[in-house]
Amino acid sequence: MKTLRLVLGDQLSSGLSALEDAEPGRDVVLMIESRAEATAWKHHKQKLVLVWSAMRQFAERLRREGLDVRYVGLDDPGNRGSIAGELCRVLDEGGFRRVVRTACGKWGLEQALLNLDLPVPVETREDSRFLCSRSEFAGWAEGRRELRMEYFYREMRRKTGLLMDGGEPAGGRWNLDADNRRKLPAGLAPPERLRVTPNPTTRRMIDRVAHGFDDHFGAIEPFGWPTNSQEAEAVFQHFLDDLLPSFGDWQDAMAWERPFLWHSLISPALNIGLLDPLDICRRAEAAYRQGRAPLNAVEGFIRQIIGWREFVRGVYWLKMPEYGRRNALDAQGALPWFYWSGETDMACVADTVRAARDHAYAHHIQRLMITGNLAMLLGVDPDAVDDWYMVVFADAYEWVEMPNTRGMATFADGGIVGSKPYAASGAYIDRMSNYCRGCRYDVKDRLGDNACPFNALYWDFLDRNLGRLRGQGRMMMPLRALERMGEGDRRALRAKASVLRESMGVFSR
Repeated sequence: MKTLRLVLGDQLSSGLSALEDAEPGRDVVLMIESRAEATAWKHHKQKLVLVWSAMRQFAERLRREGLDVRYVGLDDPGNRGSIAGELCRVLDEGGFRRVVRTACGKWGLEQALLNLDLPVPVETREDSRFLCSRSEFAGWAEGRRELRMEYFYREMRRKTGLLMDGGEPAGGRWNLDADNRRKLPAGLAPPERLRVTPNPTTRRMIDRVAHGFDDHFGAIEPFGWPTNSQEAEAVFQHFLDDLLPSFGDWQDAMAWERPFLWHSLISPALNIGLLDPLDICRRAEAAYRQGRAPLNAVEGFIRQIIGWREFVRGVYWLKMPEYGRRNALDAQGALPWFYWSGETDMACVADTVRAARDHAYAHHIQRLMITGNLAMLLGVDPDAVDDWYMVVFADAYEWVEMPNTRGMATFADGGIVGSKPYAASGAYIDRMSNYCRGCRYDVKDRLGDNACPFNALYWDFLDRNLGRLRGQGRMMMPLRALERMGEGDRRALRAKASVLRESMGVFSR
């Protein structure tokens, strides 16, 4: 009687808790390509290629290490289409004394597996690849009136020792975000990016997805994502050597037809387990200690990993399933069609959507302050925003996507994740990008035919949600500016915003 060890498509780490005591000859590793998971959202074609190619290569790696791997392909006879269904089928065949698995990253799948009536006992282990366990985060959150990433991040710095000089933060400050908000000067271009050439397994998966999932979103080529740990290591090393030194200065900048800039591009690999978060943070810290990268760049990178990434996962598991129903601003609108096509004269939106279409990627400021900000200003239903982010990005998994969209991007959670709505007019986009320079809209105009749509929508958003936002301390200044406006100006802005919402197809469902 053997142990069956279940490994999911976002658990492709040799140090996975479900595999830590696996023994060749005594255990079987079960890996399943699930049509249910592939089509729950019509994931970007490049994400399907990434996950399935990486799964197959990880299975081969385990076989080379002597483990018996039972790999159930999407088109294999008898595949029931879901992970729970296939697990039941394999166990019904007999021969196993228990199941060992690592807890899922998706609340719905975790509940489905926990509620299965299986013929053998199941041991569910904590996902130790994260630095803060679910119970540890719940303990940190208990009794706190507000959950703020900044204070959690400081605890994680102390726990890991990263960028600590004794009991104090390196350089005397915990957070150097204020140093990382520079607009990209004209003529400055990032180094040429290392994009991975598809290996034979990935090439076969590109052909398979191109023919079997042609109704899914996005271009399938050029495909440049790493699909095994060696490729992921090469991409990360390129970031350390060539990009990290300037990453901090320009991490919030945006530029026309430059989707990658100095960003690491490791999140798709990191979120399926091809890189270890603590290892990459330690190596980034070493670059600072050795004088190869400045503190503002390294602190900003480490904060994204041990601060933000760990924080949103903690919030997700602490607040689900209720979190997925939150709609604090009662937004009911439909998502505009151009979120799928990129066919809009708003240069910033067109460039961000096209980056998502062509690369399954946009960096965090494009996601937050362009597509997320616009959806919030328009009053788009957070369910529709959730769905869009899950479909279009290669690194999107519900634990990381939902707190970012319902929390940061749309303020649908009412302030659990963020301390205020990240609402902005065209002035912010102009300050952080070169988009406005080539846009047909006038970023300084609010009401004219060629006025930047973000401007009227911003003031209308504040006006529509005045009662809900009064208690948000960080919103006092813009709300006072709104209240100082004459009623005629506010009425004109409301009318302009209404015309814009109608022209974009945003209507109550």
